[in-house]
Formats: sequence, C-alpha cells, structure tokens
Amino acid sequence: MNKKIALITGAAKRRIGNAVAVALADRGYAIALHYRRSADEARSTVERLERCGVQAAAFQADLAEPHQIDRLFDDVLNRFGRLDALVTTAALWERTPLEQLEADDLRRHLDVNTVGTFWCCRRAGLAMVQQPEGGAIVTIGDAAVARPGLNYSAYLASKGAIPAMTRALAVELAHRNPNVRVNCILPGPIQKPDDTSPHDLQGTVAVTTLKRLGRPENIAEAAVFLIENDFVTGVCLPVDGGMSLGPA
Repeated sequence: MNKKIALITGAAKRRIGNAVAVALADRGYAIALHYRRSADEARSTVERLERCGVQAAAFQADLAEPHQIDRLFDDVLNRFGRLDALVTTAALWERTPLEQLEADDLRRHLDVNTVGTFWCCRRAGLAMVQQPEGGAIVTIGDAAVARPGLNYSAYLASKGAIPAMTRALAVELAHRNPNVRVNCILPGPIQKPDDTSPHDLQGTVAVTTLKRLGRPENIAEAAVFLIENDFVTGVCLPVDGGMSLGPA
C-alpha cells in the first residue's frame, strides 16, 4: 500500500480532530480515526469519508490506559501496514473550581492529556523510525497555558507538559531516524462549550488580538503545514488569534 496513513485521536465528533481528519483526507491520506465513546459519530465520519473515496476506519481506545493505546496502534498498523502522520487531538477538559478539585481530577487529566499523549507519540514514533520515509507527529497543547484562566487548573497542568514532551521526542526520534519530526500546535479559543455564558464568551474573545473565536479548520490548516513541511521540527506554534501577545 503506497497511500499515506494518518491517525487522528479524538476525531469522531465535529471538532478539531474531525477537521484535521477531513483536511488530511483531502490531501490523499487514508484516515485512521480514533474515538473513546463516540462510536456513532465515528461511524458517521468514516462513512462520510468513504463516500468521498477516502479509505478510512475507526478504532476505539481509552487513552487513559496505556495497554489500550498499545492495542490501538497494533490494530492501526495491522490494518494499514504503516503510519505516516499522527495528530493527538484527544483531550480531557473539565471545569472545576480549585476548592472542589480532588486528586483524582488531576490524575484523570494527567492520564489522558499527558501520559496518553506521550504514549501515543512514543508508539507512533517508534513505528515511524522503522520507515525510511519517517513520518510526522503533531501534538496539541493549549495557548492558555501561558495565560491561564480560572477553574481549569488540572487541565492546564496536564497540557503544560506538551511543549516539553514535543521537543524531547523531536530529539529522540530524529536521533533514530532524521525523517521523523515532532511539532506542537497551541490552540487559542476555538470552540467554547455549549454552556458557556455570554459573559464568559465575551471575555474569551476579548483576550484575542483579532477579537474573535477561531475555527477547527484553523487548527487543521496548521496541522497540515507541520506535517507537510519537512524542515520543521520541535516547534510549538500558537494558533490563538494573538492571545499569546497579551493585552494591547
């Protein structure tokens, strides 16, 4: 099979991962689509891609469990025979005031967002180093790590490790095969939860230089760039509407 293969975690629902899957499918990739509980949405996305002539399949795993991640990658590699791109959009994102935060809340975020991302990247990278063409990994951090808001301390702690992880894995994997690259996207406010109040939404928009929310497609376009540009590695790219610039 000569077609390139991309695995996108957390890609079932029509959010960032789904937009990444569609963007890479448009560029000729076969799509391995990961989901945890959204089986119906994953099946619908696979059918939608197949109607467009894209080879696609859905794979279930709980990324808080490393043995399930191992099974996920075994299944993807057995199905497609190779892996050329990984984008880790799956994440746990819960709002909890600091006074109500339990140790288990922190552990859940770390298990999915930190350990789960690392283990996915490790498995993908070790498969890619065996391929002469290598491959590309794109992790998803969060621009809010540099400008934290209230009530997301566990989430932000778990996402804060992603840039360091990205740089470390870029060095580790390129040492084994210089054609393997690892980069990171730091999204700003893209999609807010449905229960976000008008006041909170206004405050979120206000911290961006562009004074608006982004779209999942903005992140997908950045992911495509980082996958296709073969002279970029170890980079953490903010896609945040200027939020990281700070107050005007």
